[in-house]
Amino acid sequence: MKALEGIKILDFTHVQSGPTCTQLLAWFGADVIKVERPGVGDATRKQLVDVPGADSLYFTMLNHNKRSIALNTKNEVGKEVLTKLIKECDVLVENFAPGALDRMGFGWETIQRLNPTMIMASVKGFGPGKFEDCKVYENVAQCAGGSASTTGFNDDVPLVTGAQIGDSGTGLHLALGICVALIQRQTTGKGQKILAPMQDGVLNLCRVKLRDQQRLDKGPLTEYSQHGKGIPFGDSTPRAGNDSGGGQPGRILKCKGWENDPNAYTYFITQAAVWPRICDLIGKPEWKEDPEFATPPARLPRLDLIFDTIEQWTMTKTKFEVMDECNPLDIPVGPILSMKELAEDEGLKKTGTIVEVDHPERGKYLSVGCPIKLSDSPVEVVRSPLLGEHTSEILTEMLGYTGDELNRIQESGAVG
Repeated sequence: MKALEGIKILDFTHVQSGPTCTQLLAWFGADVIKVERPGVGDATRKQLVDVPGADSLYFTMLNHNKRSIALNTKNEVGKEVLTKLIKECDVLVENFAPGALDRMGFGWETIQRLNPTMIMASVKGFGPGKFEDCKVYENVAQCAGGSASTTGFNDDVPLVTGAQIGDSGTGLHLALGICVALIQRQTTGKGQKILAPMQDGVLNLCRVKLRDQQRLDKGPLTEYSQHGKGIPFGDSTPRAGNDSGGGQPGRILKCKGWENDPNAYTYFITQAAVWPRICDLIGKPEWKEDPEFATPPARLPRLDLIFDTIEQWTMTKTKFEVMDECNPLDIPVGPILSMKELAEDEGLKKTGTIVEVDHPERGKYLSVGCPIKLSDSPVEVVRSPLLGEHTSEILTEMLGYTGDELNRIQESGAVG
């Protein structure tokens, strides 16, 4: 028995944010029915194609464990089929442009009338307000949600991060909202609307920078590198390079081989509790008693010197040797792992974090597996569906169409 077994999800999502959400729900056992345009499907099926004639990795890696129905929702018979799907399902998830469902004739009021227990979950770029009708993509969300303004170095341009915190991050938030709404429905017996704006999701993930904005009103942020360099702070949270976002100073430092390997680096944190061990490790035992280095406040103006000294030590070790020497001493460090290294990591494969999937069109490929492990609801990653692969199955087994009714629907052009 899977955690969400018996829950039916009507998936009107496309690209990344919504599919991330519905894929998670499918991994936990929900029956996710992906509704796609006949002959076209999700736009990402044919974006960044690397195997001619096959669905792209962009699509396959976001749509595991789902069923696909090719349905023309502009066709009157298609609307009839959609009406039955709404009555049968528990949740409708969409990331259309604002107002698209209303124009289809299936706005919230209509859905409530057809199925009072239906939960309707939506991803939008912005919440209610002056920007709510704007179109938003990943990097736009990062910029509007505070991530870009606080990422990068303080003497350079804002940067977006490679982590898809706008799309996939919002999908994660929406999945949580759906699970909470399903639990609440057990008590109320009613459905409800869920809204997950991408700007809100990014801001939620940037909460430590909003924390620092308020601290800045009380004086300089002493753990930021620019404080030690004597660079004045402005009136908003600055870009902090690779400084730690917490109360323990940290930096990315070079390791042995950095001249030729762009990922021969480690993240090193000078946690106060292990400072004496750090001093011994890097050959500076005198710093343990020196008043200029002995306490965290005394060290803050000298972070550049401290990390430069630590780097002289890390440059004599590989990033894995740094881990081997620091971990037994409880010194927090972490190697900068490339995508190649992660893809080849046997430990991640063993836990199902990296999985190999076989696809009838493109063959075997690697994908991320479920990042959340439930002891009583193990996840088996099943390949993404071909366009309309389950149309007949859904029409007959789920909606009960047979004989002449089934022929009428298939001949109407409503399905593909």
